[in-house]
Amino acid sequence: MSTPARPPLPEKAADTSAEHPWPVRLLSMKIGEYVEKMSVLWVEGQVVQLTRRPGARTAYLTLRDPDVDMSLSCSVHVNALDAMPGPLTEGARVVLQAKPSFWTQRGSLVLDARQIRPVGVGELLARLEYLKRHLAQEGLFDRERKRPLPFLPRRIGLVCGRASAAEKDVVENTLRRWPSAVFEIRPVAVQGSAAVTEVTAALAELDAHPEVDVVVIARGGGGVEDLLPFSNEALLRAVAAATTPVVSAIGHDVDTPLLDLVADHRASTPTDAAKAVVPDAEAEHRGVEAATARGRRAVAGRLHHERRRLTELSSRPVLADKGAFVRGQHEVVEALVSRARHRVEAGLHRQRDRVDHLRVQARTLSPQSTLDRGYAVVQQSGGALVTDPAALEADELLRVRVARGDFGVRVVGSS
Repeated sequence: MSTPARPPLPEKAADTSAEHPWPVRLLSMKIGEYVEKMSVLWVEGQVVQLTRRPGARTAYLTLRDPDVDMSLSCSVHVNALDAMPGPLTEGARVVLQAKPSFWTQRGSLVLDARQIRPVGVGELLARLEYLKRHLAQEGLFDRERKRPLPFLPRRIGLVCGRASAAEKDVVENTLRRWPSAVFEIRPVAVQGSAAVTEVTAALAELDAHPEVDVVVIARGGGGVEDLLPFSNEALLRAVAAATTPVVSAIGHDVDTPLLDLVADHRASTPTDAAKAVVPDAEAEHRGVEAATARGRRAVAGRLHHERRRLTELSSRPVLADKGAFVRGQHEVVEALVSRARHRVEAGLHRQRDRVDHLRVQARTLSPQSTLDRGYAVVQQSGGALVTDPAALEADELLRVRVARGDFGVRVVGSS
């Protein structure tokens, strides 16, 4: 019984499927074929590892992108290394001519270097100047976006080299100025291929710390190549995006990495950074004492002034006799009381005369006054007044009211 023939493998990657995949060897071969078609090219990077064995004709190095954590392995003939103007060291920036190749057995991409040249300081400075103009146009250097430093931070974040003089300068000078200052220190590489990655990570960690109110990035002096990580675009943008104020304390006063322009405060040296992040306790104490003395003098002067005014006021004639004012006011009150009494009495007299007048009028107009003049009021037995004799009946008993009483009468006839 014969084994059934396997179907042919797909020619293109787009033709593969779960039922018809490529084996690893074919994929490696395809990648190798594709890479083999690439032309010789020039590439720039930073040497992070160099291996050169005595007697070997080939040296190996690792080339890293200075802006991101990405690297490639390279092989280079020792003649190309010997042709360089100076020895190649780890951390150097180089440009090399290489042919990419893919090692199918390892599944890795390598560069076969043909030539290697160091990147000169002049070229590095020209690139920094271009980056400086580009970032300035974006506004990363504008004063308006810079945040003020806190007067007295709860914790001071410090990014510096491991056991470095910069760390010692910042910490000792800070504690000398403010003995109770508290630090969050993140030791990192401040030179070489790992500097940008480690400094950026330490900055992000301190920026997220809830009690860190200011971050100091410090490093001692050095050459242009040594300070390149602090002009790296990735690091500069991380500093610009931080929410915590950042102090740049890189190198000496003559060193001007681009970090100085992006940071919220530029310190000429690590020692100067200590002066920026905390106040001087002795100076503040002297300031408090001076302010207290000025306050005492101001209060004493005010009291003296008010005492003098009181003395001047109390020495006036009107206040020489302290009872004079009271007596004067007493006389005024008595005059007002007398005037009020006179007015009330006059009002009472007028009202009394008016009442008498009204009484006379009422008496004159009253029915009793009419009766006193001889008139009488005649009423029927039911109380009705007699106004018409025709309304009376014979023998009807009537009541007659006169001024001194009343009496009865009887009708004797009708009209």
